[in-house]
Amino acid sequence: MVNHPNRHGAPVIVTTQHRGVFFGYISEYTPGDPIIHLKQARCCLSWPAEQRGVIGLASDGPKRGSRVGPPAPEMELRDITAVLQCSAGAAKAWESGPWN
Repeated sequence: MVNHPNRHGAPVIVTTQHRGVFFGYISEYTPGDPIIHLKQARCCLSWPAEQRGVIGLASDGPKRGSRVGPPAPEMELRDITAVLQCSAGAAKAWESGPWN
């Protein structure tokens, strides 16, 4: 469970039943709810093998070779399967764009 999941601004990775993988900052979420609202949300379309999957995105942020879209100011995601808290370093990597 994400530490303080109702805390606005917590950086998270969210996965959905539709195979979506998103990074953003919580603007509204209740644990167990199938809907989450994010700010500055980005979709990660793909990542290299050395990323080591979705958990690697939460612990390290996207690595060079990842395909990440631009941020949307606000986003509502439905059918959530996981909410992972991001490390401070991962959030910084998501913001700095090392995949470029």
